[in-house]
Amino acid sequence: MMQLKQSKGYSVIREWLEHKGYRPFRYQEEAWQHIISGYSGLVNAPTGTGKTFSVFLGLLIRFINEHPDDYRTRTGNGLLLLWITPLRALATDIGRAMEEVINELEMTWKVGIRNGDTSLSERAKQKRNLPEVLIITPESLHLMLAQKHYPEVFRHLQLIAVDEWHELIGSKRGVQVELAISRLTGLAGSDRKSIVVNQESANTNLPKPTQTLKNPSKPFLSVWGISATIGNLEQATEVLLAPLLHANGGEQPKTVRSGMNKALEMHAIIPEEIEKYPWAGHLGLKLAQRLLPIIHNSRTTLIFINTRGMSEQWYHTLLNIAPELSGAIALHHGSIDRELRSWVEAALHEGKLKAVVCTASLDLGVDFRPVETVIQVGSPKGVARFLQRAGRSGHRPDAVSRIYFLPTHSLELMEAAALQEAVEQELIESRPPFMLCYDVLVQYLCTLAVSDGFRPEEILPELRSTHCYRELSREDFEAVLRFITAGGIALRQYDEYHKVVVDDGLYRITSRRIAMRHRMHIGTIVSDAMLQVKFVGGGYVGMIEEYFISRLEPGDSFTLAGKQLELVMIKDMTVMVRKSKAKKAIVPSWQGGRMPLSAQLGSVLRTQFEKAAKPLPYDSGNYPVEIQALKPLFELQARLSHVPSRDELLIEQIETKDGFHLFVYPFEGRLVHEAAAALLAYRISRLLPITFSIAMNDYGFELLSDQPVPVDDSNVYELFSPEHLFADIQQSVNATEMARRKFRDIAVIGGLIFQGFPGEHKKARHLQSSAGLLFNVFNEYEPGNVLVRQAYQEVFDQQMEEARLRGMLERIQRSKVVLTYPQQLTPLCFPIKVDSMRENLTSEKLEDRVRKMQQQLERGT
Repeated sequence: MMQLKQSKGYSVIREWLEHKGYRPFRYQEEAWQHIISGYSGLVNAPTGTGKTFSVFLGLLIRFINEHPDDYRTRTGNGLLLLWITPLRALATDIGRAMEEVINELEMTWKVGIRNGDTSLSERAKQKRNLPEVLIITPESLHLMLAQKHYPEVFRHLQLIAVDEWHELIGSKRGVQVELAISRLTGLAGSDRKSIVVNQESANTNLPKPTQTLKNPSKPFLSVWGISATIGNLEQATEVLLAPLLHANGGEQPKTVRSGMNKALEMHAIIPEEIEKYPWAGHLGLKLAQRLLPIIHNSRTTLIFINTRGMSEQWYHTLLNIAPELSGAIALHHGSIDRELRSWVEAALHEGKLKAVVCTASLDLGVDFRPVETVIQVGSPKGVARFLQRAGRSGHRPDAVSRIYFLPTHSLELMEAAALQEAVEQELIESRPPFMLCYDVLVQYLCTLAVSDGFRPEEILPELRSTHCYRELSREDFEAVLRFITAGGIALRQYDEYHKVVVDDGLYRITSRRIAMRHRMHIGTIVSDAMLQVKFVGGGYVGMIEEYFISRLEPGDSFTLAGKQLELVMIKDMTVMVRKSKAKKAIVPSWQGGRMPLSAQLGSVLRTQFEKAAKPLPYDSGNYPVEIQALKPLFELQARLSHVPSRDELLIEQIETKDGFHLFVYPFEGRLVHEAAAALLAYRISRLLPITFSIAMNDYGFELLSDQPVPVDDSNVYELFSPEHLFADIQQSVNATEMARRKFRDIAVIGGLIFQGFPGEHKKARHLQSSAGLLFNVFNEYEPGNVLVRQAYQEVFDQQMEEARLRGMLERIQRSKVVLTYPQQLTPLCFPIKVDSMRENLTSEKLEDRVRKMQQQLERGT
C-alpha cells in the first residue's frame, strides 16, 4: 500500500496548502490515504470544516501519483470524478472551489456541471469532450444512463462522491443514487476484469492501471459519501456503499470522522411580554423590529423561514420597517426564477447582500463565507436541520456558528431550550432508508431499456446488491418485468403500456416516442403540479402550485418572489400576471409547508416540560432562560390543569359552547397525532355511537364532540393500547383513499401517467383522476400489484409514521396518565383550538376572533 506522506501527490497538495496559509486536518489526510489505496467510505464532518477537499484533493493526489511527470499537461483523461449533489444551488459553488485548486496547480483538468439548468449546447459540449470532473444531480445522472453507449462515458471513472448524503438517504432520490452506483459498479467490475486480462496489451486505449488495479481483488471504482452527522450514520454508510461491499466480498467501508465540533452560539429572542394563550405563527412578525440590530451588526445574515409563503411575508415586513435595506436584502426560495436565485447566490458569495430571507433552498453546504449570522424564525422541528442551518454561519473550521432563534408563538421557546439540550447531548435524527420502491425500479429499468437495453439475469444481482432492493423477490421482479413489457395482468389489453420489447433476452425500448417521453420524465420524484408565473408583457417570475392558484379569481392579488402580483388569467400551465398596487395580497401556501416535530426533539421537549413542572424557583440556575421567561404561562397551566412530566400523558376534558373537547398531549409531532386522533376516535366509537372533529399540532391533538367523551381511568390504557394497531388504523382512517392519493405520485414516477409535453401539461385533477382509475383497475383485476402494495406501505410508513405511533402507544402504557377537567381552555390546548378554526376563517377574521378569545380567557383567570 502506498503511504500518503511519501507520495508525490501529497507533497504537491501540501505545498499548495502551505502557500495559501493552510494545513490539512488529520481527518482529511486519513481520507486521502484511503482514497489513494482504492478504498471506499464516508467522511463525517460538520459544515464548514473542509469536507469537500477531504475527497476531491484525495483524487488529485491519486492522479498525481499515477502521472508524476505529466500530471499538469496530461489531457484526454476522460471522466474521472462524478460528484453527485442534491441541489443545483450547490453545484456552482463546488465547481468554483474545484476550479480554483486546478488553476493554481496549473493542471488542465476541466470541471463540468450537469443538472436541469444546464443548456443543450453545454451538454453537447460535454458529450464531445468529457470533463475530468462532472458535478451532477441524481436525476441528471439517470438521464446519462438513458443515453446510447453510456458505458463509454464512465469507462475511465475512478471515484463517485455523493455530497450531502444525509439529505439524500431516506428519499426516492437517494434510491436513484443507490441504483446508479449499482450500475456503475457493475460496469467497473466488468472493466476491471478486462483490464486485468489485457493490462499487458500495448493496444489498449484504457488508462494505465491504478494502484488499486494491481490488486484485482479490489474494484476499480471507489465511492465516497460526504455527510454531516445523522443518527444512523453507520447504516447510512452501509446503504450508500452496499453495491461496492457486495462486489468487494464484504470488505468493511472506511468511516472517517473529523472529530471536530464547531463552536455554536444560540440566542433566543425573548418577547418582552409572554402571551399566556399562544397560537402558532402569530408572534413572529411582531418581533421583526428586534431583528434589525442583528442584521445591521452582522456582515451578512441568513434569515431562515420554514415555509415559502411566510418567507414572502417576512421579506415585505422587513422592507416596510427598514426601507434602508432596499437593494441590500433579497429573497430566496425554490419557486423563484432560477436566474434570480443564481444572482442571490452569487451576491451572497461576494458579500454584496446584508440579509437574505430564505427557506430550505439554502439549507445545504454552499460555501457562503461572508455569512456571519443566521436567524431561525420558528422552530426548525428537528435537531439536524437546526445544526445544518446554524452551520451556514461562520463557514470556517475556526469560526463560531452564531444563530438566533425567533419564536412564532411563546411556547416555541420550549423548543429553543430543547434544541440547545439536544445539541449538547448530540441527539441527531436518523434517516431510515427506503425499501422496495417499485415505482423507482420501474423507471430505472425503462431507463436502461431506453439506452442499450438490459438482460434480467445480469441486472437482478446488481439490484439485490443495493440496500433498497436486497429483499427483492424473484416473483416481484418478474411482475415488474411483465409490467414494463405488457402492462401486467390488468393492462395487458392496452398497447400503450407495452413499452419494453424483448429481443433474444435483451429488454429494450425501440419506440422513439416512448423513449422521448421517458427521458422527459426521468427523475420525476415530486409530482406537485407547478405552474409558471409570467408577466403579460413578458418576463418570468417563478413557480406556483396549481392547487393554490386555482382558488383565485382574475383580479385577485398575491405575492411571489417579493412582488405584489395581480392574476390576469391562466393559460395552459402558465399564470399570466401584472404588477398589483393592492394594499393587501394573498400569501401563497405551498403543500408540505408544516414540518412535523422529530422524535428526538419531541423526546427532549418532554424533558423540558418536566423541568417546568418542578416546583423550583424559576430564577434559580436550574432553568434555561427560555423556561424562566415562560413562568407566567406555566403557572397558569398548573393552576387550570397540569404541567406534564416526561413520564406522564396529560389528557384534558373541557366543555365549552362548541361542545365537549378531549385534548391529549403526547409531544410526538403532527403526523403521529393525526393518526393517533383517528385511532382514538375509532376506538371510542366502538364503545358508543359518537362523531368527532379532529385538530392537532406538534404537541397534542383534540377530539371535539357534541356529547361527553367516554375516556376515564377505567378505559384510558386500553384505548391507547398498541394491540391490534395495524387493523385498527385501517379501520380508523380511510386508508384506501389515502393510498389512492399516494398512488398518483407512484404512478407518475413509474411511468403509468404521462404528464404531457412542454406547454401541454395535464392538470393535477386530471392526473389524480387518471391515477384513481388505474388504482381501481389494479384493485379489482390485479390486487397484488406491486405499485398498489407500495402505495399502502408508504401511507403507513411515511404519512402515518406507524412505527413511531406504535412506539408512542408503548410509551404511554409505561407512563402515568393524568386526567384533568379544566373549567376553561388552557395555555397548552389554546393553540390546538386556534388551528382547528383556521380552515373556516380568513387570517384577519381569525386574528380578531382569537384576540377576543384571549381577552375572555384572561378575564376568566
